[in-house]
Amino acid sequence: MKIGTQNQFFFPEDIKEKFQYIKEMGFDAFEIDGKFLVDHIEEVKEAMDETGLSVPTVCGGYSGWIGDFDEERRKTGLTEIKQILEALQEIGGKGIIVPAAWGMFTYRLPPMVSPRSKEDDWKAVSDSLIYLDQAAKETGTIIFLEPLNRYQDHMINTLADARRYIEENHLENVKIMADFYHMNIEEDGISEALHQHRDLVGHVHLADNHRFQPGSGSIDFQKHFNQLKEDGYEGYLMIECRVRGNDPESEYKKALSHLKRSLV
Repeated sequence: MKIGTQNQFFFPEDIKEKFQYIKEMGFDAFEIDGKFLVDHIEEVKEAMDETGLSVPTVCGGYSGWIGDFDEERRKTGLTEIKQILEALQEIGGKGIIVPAAWGMFTYRLPPMVSPRSKEDDWKAVSDSLIYLDQAAKETGTIIFLEPLNRYQDHMINTLADARRYIEENHLENVKIMADFYHMNIEEDGISEALHQHRDLVGHVHLADNHRFQPGSGSIDFQKHFNQLKEDGYEGYLMIECRVRGNDPESEYKKALSHLKRSLV
């Protein structure tokens, strides 16, 4: 398993400097924003060539959720995701992370009544995934369906929820994206859920229980990494977290060291 990172506020802005900085910090890969990739693909290729850093996955960079309440936004998002997949294909990337939606609605906060039925939620997300399954097939990529916690999304919260969409829609190019932070809230046990859905887990995001940098909270990363290894997971582990502390760069390096020790 290799460890990568998303962007952080203290990273250099220039893409080549950013890639060199990430490489020197000790990361194996960078999870890039989709719009940036599409708009700056030649610069990304050059940065990859110069540093040898991998860009296997995209997170974000499109303007409509696959489960968007607004049908026009949903369709616009699908068009943009397909363009991102085409760009990923061009750089030899693996896939894109997509939740059903983020911050659109939750049953846990007022008004607590969704503007759409659960049946229509299912249809919107399923229609999107069927479309993206075909787009991924055409580009040789993967859709990584991400469950979010109940406070950020009302449609897909557990790995089992994601599995149901994949199986009942007979999707062949959609896998599950397992995020330790969301799993810490929603799953009875992180290792147990990873094991139960080991055949579909294709990508992993890392943050501690409070969404800050790994090693600063209570999640037992070594335990869960051991489970992934036991189940034969060979994908990437991507840090997606906030960073707190007086020296963010130093704290982030500590987090990476903590994860590498946990992998041994």
